[in-house]
Amino acid sequence: MKKNFIILFALILSLSSCIEIMDDLTIHADGSGTFRYNINLSSNKIKVNSILALDSLDGQKVPKIEDIKEKIQQFIKTLESQNGISNVKIEENYTDFIFKFSCDFTNVILLQEGIKITISSLTKEKNASELNHNWITWDGTKLTRSIPTITLNKVKELKQSEIDQLKLGTYTSISRFDKTVEKFVNPSAILSKNRQAVMVKTDTYSLKENPSILENVIYLISNKN
Repeated sequence: MKKNFIILFALILSLSSCIEIMDDLTIHADGSGTFRYNINLSSNKIKVNSILALDSLDGQKVPKIEDIKEKIQQFIKTLESQNGISNVKIEENYTDFIFKFSCDFTNVILLQEGIKITISSLTKEKNASELNHNWITWDGTKLTRSIPTITLNKVKELKQSEIDQLKLGTYTSISRFDKTVEKFVNPSAILSKNRQAVMVKTDTYSLKENPSILENVIYLISNKN
């Protein structure tokens, strides 16, 4: 199972030249919220199909679509059993290769713990250093966000031929709130018209060169007098 997860990740990253990733985090006033994570490979679906037709890639067995479906169902079942996590859903489109994940959470601590436990369970890597990284912190008026270490580490492992094409891939990070945003520290971030959402977008090459490019600290206007 560990190898299947590695090869799935390698498959996605080998198509980084045309991959679109979006993470969308909504946090309500009580700390609960919804996390969405979308992967869009539609612009390179011909290459995806050609890779899936192979027996192996870089010395590792390439999973079949049936294997991918099975692993996704295992991921859903494991994650929805975690404390504070509910409404776990994954939309799977194997024609255009678009995958949309979403779940609700009672607080960001349980969200991160639930994802870490699920990945650890399915990969059998209980002490992986990447799983020790907290990429979200929230204190009620301040949100701090970064990119999960496991994503950055896999990008760093890409071959030079793949790195040269990364400028065509995109990563978009969105943070939504019930309250009004007062300020944020990332100069590349864009504030929505209603001042309740902040977006940061970059290409995957820039993310590799500068892992902090999507990091942000967002401050909300406090209702306290």
